This record gives sequence, structure tokens and C-alpha cells, in this order.
Amino acid sequence: MTSAADQQQLRAQLDTLTTEAFRPELAEIDRLETIKIARIMNGEDAAVPAAVATELPRIAAAIDGIAERMARGGRLIYTGAGTAGRLGVLDASECPPTFNTGPGQVVGLIAGGPAAMVTSVEGAEDSKELAAADLDALSVGAQDSVVGISASGRTPYAVGAVEHARRLGALTVGLSCNAGSALAAAAEHGIEIVVGPELLTGSTRLKAGTAQKLVLNMISTITMIRLGKTYGNLMVDVRASNDKLRARSRRIVSLATGAPAPRIEAALAASEGETKHAILAILGEVDAPTATRLLTESDGHLRAALEAARS
Repeated sequence: MTSAADQQQLRAQLDTLTTEAFRPELAEIDRLETIKIARIMNGEDAAVPAAVATELPRIAAAIDGIAERMARGGRLIYTGAGTAGRLGVLDASECPPTFNTGPGQVVGLIAGGPAAMVTSVEGAEDSKELAAADLDALSVGAQDSVVGISASGRTPYAVGAVEHARRLGALTVGLSCNAGSALAAAAEHGIEIVVGPELLTGSTRLKAGTAQKLVLNMISTITMIRLGKTYGNLMVDVRASNDKLRARSRRIVSLATGAPAPRIEAALAASEGETKHAILAILGEVDAPTATRLLTESDGHLRAALEAARS
């Protein structure tokens, strides 16, 4: 339990944060009609992409660094507490079905562990030591990239994770929603999306959460594009693990190749459902084993494998 002095210091810190600022013009929002509140929220949300746009050069630099390390076998690891941690876990969990990433290739760590996804784990976000222990459990090293996520930019778990990862030689990114944050200062790549005070004072699952989600979308998606997980804007590494994804896989092969349905079915069957392999087999006019070999030799980049097949 923190002391009264510690609580006073924390309150003083929060008073300096843009994301925690009180907006007197909204003090009677609870008296407004629902449609008026909805319009206010919609207007607030519309400002988020512009705030993200100001940080695009820093976001791009971080992505290039992450992709370079992942191409050498490194991992992308998100760390955060509360809403920020949940957003990291969400983004990581979408990578296997969308991009067919391997187990542990993209990881989301939330302060307090999996239980914290649905319930509050008291005190977990206040521990730098817990963050270091969670990273050590993954044997984080120089090939990995660690992204600390915190709306305030001061959450000890996120800051501690970035500090520890940097000592281990990993590439580090600090994503916050306040200028001059401790998290950005601790990271090699500091990204600060300043979205301003929230509709509800301190409720950073709102604009700050939206901003973090947009940036995490960019980090994972563009990194996967750089790693050859797409062909144009087609998700050619999609893992067809259910009926919807199997239908999507067939549609992707059709869009990429223009081949008739029987040819697509035969190619997918020969490649055991691997979308990228089926596309290469059709466009490169090679059999499934050759497609597998060419993709292995091109580190999974379909365009390079196609050039090799046609040469």
C-alpha cells in the first residue's frame, strides 16, 4: 500500500497530464440528450487520426527497426497495463490468423497476466520488477523488439519493460499519449500521440485507447507487409482455420490469379491449404513442392519467389 506522501506525489503527476485534464465545458454532459452526447463523442474521435498523423515519421522508423529484427528471427512483444495492455494482447492475438505468424512470434504481455484481461489485478501496473520478470521469462534478447504502451506515459510496468528490454539490447518503442513522457524518453523510438483531455476525465480507453489501437494496427500490419506476409493488399498468409477463413483464402487466390475454381481447389489441396503456396503454384506454373522450396529460398516473399519461378 502506498503512503500518503506517495499518493500526493502521484496526484501531482496526474495533474500535469493532458490525458487527465478536467474539461469544465463538459461538466453537465450528463444532462444532455443522448444524440448530443453521441455527436460530441464522434467529434472527439474525429481528431484522433490527425494526432496520429503528426507522429508518422517516428512510427515508420520504429516499424522499419522492428521489421529488420523480425526478419532475422526476432519477436515483437507488446507490454502494458489495463486498457493499454489489453490493446497489445488484442493486436498480438490477431497476428496468427491474419498473417500466419508462428507461436510466440508476436506476444502481448499485460501487467498481472492473462487474468488482467478481464479483471483488475491490483498493484500489477505499479511494478517495474514484474515487467522485468515477465520479459526474462521470455528470454528477451537483442533480436527482439519491445513496445511499451501507456496512455499516461508514466505507468511503471510499461516504463520498466522498456528500460529492461533496452538493457538487454532489444529494440524499444514507447507509445504514449502525453508529451514529454517518461516512457518515450526511456525508449529508442518514442511515439507520443497527444489527443488531449478525454470526454470523461481520465478515461483513457476513449481517445487515447483509439490512438493506441491505430498505431498498433500500423505496427503489426506494416511490419507484416515488410516481412512478405502480403501480396499487394492481399493477406496471402492468412491461416484458413475456419469456414470463413477458408472461403477468404479461396477468394484471395482467385483475386491474385484469376484462375477458375477447379484450378484453385486443386492448388489449395496440393499445398495443404496454404494460400501463398497455391498462388505461386498457379502464377509460377510450378508444383506444390517447388512452390514450397521457392518460398523458403525467398524468405516467404511471394514476389521474389514468382520472379525465381519465371526466370
